[in-house]
Amino acid sequence: MSRRVLIDGLAFGREGGSLTGELQVAALTRLHDLLTGSAGSLRYRAEGRRTDRDRSQLHIEVTGSLSLCCQRCLETLEYPLRLRSLLEFVDDESDLTQDELEDDSRDFLPVDKELDLEQLIEDEILLALPPAPRHEACSLPGPERDLARVSPFSVLAGLRGKA
Repeated sequence: MSRRVLIDGLAFGREGGSLTGELQVAALTRLHDLLTGSAGSLRYRAEGRRTDRDRSQLHIEVTGSLSLCCQRCLETLEYPLRLRSLLEFVDDESDLTQDELEDDSRDFLPVDKELDLEQLIEDEILLALPPAPRHEACSLPGPERDLARVSPFSVLAGLRGKA
């Protein structure tokens, strides 16, 4: 992240701000342990909104592709990222009603005058990735298994008749 993008969450929502940009995957350092390659970039769009309760919201969309490691075969899995998050800024969590806390359509953030947008996007990507990415169909790593394998118990079957 060569250039930090800082926004005031309240002002961004109140004014209906809009930002678009591109993030280099190599700059998303907290993702590196999960990736098999850091080439490419991700496109993002952030839009500010106002709610009925006079709160600011931030709507984030991120698209692109990440090279994850398949947890079954350990090969590269090209994961298409289509992320949409709705974040609402609150002064204090105690202002939230029980219904708001149980609503999964949005998340809540404390008000921040200098919110690092790219770091927030990286956080949202980390939360959106599957815990154990896998190909639809693949096999375990190692030498190809012969389908007509000899059972280890076939030797015992031969011994049964000798007693």
